[in-house]
Amino acid sequence: MDPAELLKRCSQGDELAWEVLVRQHQGRICAIAYGYLGDQDEAFDLAQEIFVRVYERLSTCEEPEKFLSWMTRIARNACLDHLRRMKARPPRQDIPADEMHNLAGGSSNPEQDWVRGKRKKLVFQAMQELSEINREIILLKDIQELPLDEIAGILKLPVGTVKSRSSRARIELAKVISSWISGPDGPYSAGAAS
Repeated sequence: MDPAELLKRCSQGDELAWEVLVRQHQGRICAIAYGYLGDQDEAFDLAQEIFVRVYERLSTCEEPEKFLSWMTRIARNACLDHLRRMKARPPRQDIPADEMHNLAGGSSNPEQDWVRGKRKKLVFQAMQELSEINREIILLKDIQELPLDEIAGILKLPVGTVKSRSSRARIELAKVISSWISGPDGPYSAGAAS
């Protein structure tokens, strides 16, 4: 179904169209939330709240061809709101991140799925060590694969700044992962238990 038609039907209250829209985008929204929060259960809970916000604001999406960027902006804002609320609460006990839920069907090879899951876990854990802006840029550009101009609009930064920060973010992420793999005390060092 044409995205513009799908959005039109959703805003008219078509429950089946809304279900289709949620199914199409739930993996992306959960991944965005997980990227910001670093906790799978909280990410799934927040994803539900994000879809409520999207539904309530459907009439404000004036350009259906930019729906993905519009929805990502809502998801980002919901994640930032949630993080601000969490700062007001006492910190939770540190718990290692769960395996990243396989949102994308994957292959039928369990070994490849396991390796892919371990890599995702490593990247998402390492992202928690990045500065906030670098974590956002990695999440939006490399994981969500949004175009630079849309990322610039979401973050309210010039495109050139997004490009240069993207390079720095990748370098910072690579350094974190490298130190974990090669360092004697990192969570992924040879001596660490998996």
